[in-house]
Amino acid sequence: MTQPSTQPPVDVIEATELLFVEEPPPQLSVEHQAARDRVWEALAANNPGLFDGPVVACTSLSQPHPHELHLGWARVTYRDFALRRVPGATALPSLFVDVLQPTDGGGLLIARMSTATAHPGRWHLPGGSVEQPGVGEPLDIEALRRNAVREILEELGIDTPPHDLTLWAVTRGDHGNIGVHFAAPSQPAALITDRFTAVLSTAAAVGQLPELDRIVFVQAAADLTALDGPRADYLEPLIDRYARVLLNPRFHVNPTGRS
Repeated sequence: MTQPSTQPPVDVIEATELLFVEEPPPQLSVEHQAARDRVWEALAANNPGLFDGPVVACTSLSQPHPHELHLGWARVTYRDFALRRVPGATALPSLFVDVLQPTDGGGLLIARMSTATAHPGRWHLPGGSVEQPGVGEPLDIEALRRNAVREILEELGIDTPPHDLTLWAVTRGDHGNIGVHFAAPSQPAALITDRFTAVLSTAAAVGQLPELDRIVFVQAAADLTALDGPRADYLEPLIDRYARVLLNPRFHVNPTGRS
């Protein structure tokens, strides 16, 4: 399995075609299963918002041809990511999707995760872990688009047709996690803010915490320094790439981020 790089800390992987193959998750010893469960239960006790739902993990990653990326994936639950805190255990990287949501004024939306999430206070692009496909259904780029659409509808209140999302970049970062990043059509900043405010109000009305508690619009990676709290490791390189496209129309980025 391809190991995450340390220089630079986030890899932007060049590929124009993504192929997905389901693989079995690694077998765990009884000791590692017990240790995983202890870690998860401790995390859940400190954060009642965590839930052990079904997700997808990345089991392998290879690039047999310059523009072709093969991703092996397995059906796991969130508790399996607690294996990262178990010495000697095999910990699988996560597979997630998110969306670059630009504004008509040239800004790019980034959001802060609420205390109900696994990473309270962290700034990232709106999105989340890839959900398992149904029995007999494929995991492919269209399934990832649908995942991304569900995320931005739930988190921002923005309903974007899946075919309007363009594959924009693939990254490999912390713990080897694989991010598939889509770009959405521009929207007025005021409309985005109104929709997000409505999501917050709906959650408050039923006594729930939203997944996101704040959004801001940035135009360059330097804008991130004004934010309090941790940031997703992919934010700076992706925003830098976005800014170069915005400021220099002759600088072209293809659907997966090659310049």
